[in-house]
Amino acid sequence: MSYKQLIINPGSTSTKLALYDGEEKLLQTGIEHKPEQLLQYEKIGDQVPFRLALIRDFMKQNEIKGEELSAVVGRGGLVFGLKTGGYVVNDELCEALVNHEYSQPHASNLGGLLAKAVADEYGVPAYIYDAVTSGELSPVAQITGMEEIRRRSFCHVLNSRAQAIRYAASIGKKYEDLNLIVVHLGGGTSASVHQKGSIVDSVGDDDGQFSPERAGSFPSLEIVRLCFSGKYTKAEMDRKIRGKGGMYAYLGTSDARELERRIQAGDKYADEIYQAQAYQIAKTIGLLSVALKGNCDAIILTGGLAYSKLLTDRIREYA
Repeated sequence: MSYKQLIINPGSTSTKLALYDGEEKLLQTGIEHKPEQLLQYEKIGDQVPFRLALIRDFMKQNEIKGEELSAVVGRGGLVFGLKTGGYVVNDELCEALVNHEYSQPHASNLGGLLAKAVADEYGVPAYIYDAVTSGELSPVAQITGMEEIRRRSFCHVLNSRAQAIRYAASIGKKYEDLNLIVVHLGGGTSASVHQKGSIVDSVGDDDGQFSPERAGSFPSLEIVRLCFSGKYTKAEMDRKIRGKGGMYAYLGTSDARELERRIQAGDKYADEIYQAQAYQIAKTIGLLSVALKGNCDAIILTGGLAYSKLLTDRIREYA
């Protein structure tokens, strides 16, 4: 019996689409977005019509009939308190994906919104799988040093968990039997500790290392000074931290391929920024090894930037 699923994976720099029949992949494509295409949208949710049009084009070009779909599955969003696994996308979840009382702005929030928009057209269910939050941090790991703020587990759960499970299978072991550190290298970079099948700690894309579009962490008093300098609105500060931070802030691009072309052409400043990014990622790996008391079976680098030999080699230099 056919069970076709349209899969939607929105990221900060791309929209990835696939069609599956059961576990068999029939089609897959990745649509890259230039920064200027997305920077015109003030809020993440404002991107829905733009990305929805791309999905409809994909379906039309590949002659995918909506009435043949059994489900539409989107990437899980950054909704507070969700644990790993699948959820039905209903109106309440859609509200949570755009309401900052219940979620944090992130491109992954579009997964559920886009899935429901497509699914509703054809009368099929919409789901999300592996939200960006894992909800599995221990009470000790949630303590920050400021009573009003508690740490939440924000990381690229969908890809990180999938790669951890895949790695375990590749060595003939169960995911639940391993201790792993997984680093997702993308427009935003996150790292997570997978201890015997649970994500027990993480460093999010605004919590540690900087990345192509994220500023990462920095001295807290300096960020307070900037916030109250009168130079920036809250929205502008949000964009400096997420969207126009990191590599983009220094070099005016979030495209690592462009950065590597500059390095090859002899741009020493670009080279220094890339080295700093690798250094910070390696520091994060070392930090998270404490959660496993040094008992780590493997470190996995994944995500789009993991294809960069230049970056991964530099990370390994610190291992």
